[in-house]
Amino acid sequence: MSQYHATIRWQLNHNERFTEQQYSRAHHWQLGGGAKLEASASPHIVPQPYSVPEYADPEEAFVASLSSCHMLFFLHLAAKSGFVVESYEDRAVGTLSEDSTGKMAMTQVILRPEVTLAAHNTYDQMSLNTLHHQAHELCFIANSVKTEVLVQPV
Repeated sequence: MSQYHATIRWQLNHNERFTEQQYSRAHHWQLGGGAKLEASASPHIVPQPYSVPEYADPEEAFVASLSSCHMLFFLHLAAKSGFVVESYEDRAVGTLSEDSTGKMAMTQVILRPEVTLAAHNTYDQMSLNTLHHQAHELCFIANSVKTEVLVQPV
């Protein structure tokens, strides 16, 4: 068993009107490994000036964690299979909408990994698709959520 830690810090500014919902949602994330991120509510949910579009938001972080987990397992499996991956890019998209119970939820995340292999690799698309399928099956984050996660290799 492993544990992972994050410390989230927020502070009310002295001139903000908290009970009127007129306060900044900007806050700080400090992850267990030491990384620090500026975060905010999504501007799709909380309008500016109470959100900061340039900062990471929980919904984006959710999509990024699914994409990152998939990529790390894909790279592991590709290396184990003898493929040399030169680059990997995923322009993942998450959809926040009402679920079957009427609650707002991240209902779907589409991963669109684009993989470039070293020129000397001989492969077919089916082999890469198999690696993507295996990576999806192994991804801890995908296994932890009820969101539909689709992998659509480019």
